[in-house]
Parts: sequence; structure tokens; C-alpha cells
Amino acid sequence: METAMLRSVLLLTLAAASLAAGAAQADVYKYKDEKGNIQYTDKPPSLPAERLNVQSQRTDIVAAQERSQAAIKANTSAPPAAGNSPAEQKAAAAASAQDKADRCIKARERYDQYMNSQRLYEEGKDGERRYLTDAELDAARASAKASMDVLCQ
Repeated sequence: METAMLRSVLLLTLAAASLAAGAAQADVYKYKDEKGNIQYTDKPPSLPAERLNVQSQRTDIVAAQERSQAAIKANTSAPPAAGNSPAEQKAAAAASAQDKADRCIKARERYDQYMNSQRLYEEGKDGERRYLTDAELDAARASAKASMDVLCQ
């Protein structure tokens, strides 16, 4: 597993280096759009745009690999405790309980809506409504019930 992770890190590093080399050759322009926001692009619109002189540097592959390996090690280590003081732990528990209650309420509302609706539909890629068949409706209701049961324990 670790060799697969190292391969993916190496591949990611090489991809980033090749993208950086390609970006270094492109011109970069800075302009303000019609809303007044500053935008950066390699293909400016017809508006007046300022050409920026972007300096590029070679990527130190060894340093990039070391940084990515350090990040992997940091992510695999145990997460630090949420809070050390009892007050912080109590506040975190209260927030977690409130979040769980909110998810339960939403799941119950969705289940009630599914049970009270005669017809349910999905919106297709083209924006058209596709109404669920009786079997699909039963499956959606069962899924909503199972979700409600899990979230409201």
C-alpha cells in the first residue's frame, strides 16, 4: 500500500512539474471584469488588459517529494484531541448533538415527504422530469426510512 502511495505522490509531483513548465510559457493578463473584480487569464477579453511579467523557477523534485511525504505522515497520525479543557469538550459535544438532531429532523421530513407524495420525480440532464415507477418509489421510500432510522437513533 505504501508503494502505491509513493507512486501516486511521484506521479502527482511529475504532473505538477509538467503543468508548471507549460504555464511558464503562457502570457498572463490582469483585467477588471464588468463587476469590478480582478481576473487573471491567458486569453484576455476585448477589454483593456495589463500583461504581467511572470517569472518561473524549476521545481525541486526532491523537496516536493519530501513535503508530500511529510504531509502523508501528518495525515496518517492520530488527530489531536478536540479540546483539552472540560468546557471545550462540553461545547464540542453540544455542537455534535445539535448537528445530529438537525440531520434527524431533515431525514424525518424527507421520509414524511416521500410517504405523502403520490408521485416523485428525478430531474434529468436535459432538465426534463422523469417520474419514478412504483418500484423505484417503493425503493426510495425504503431508503428514506432506513436513513431516518440510522440518523434518529
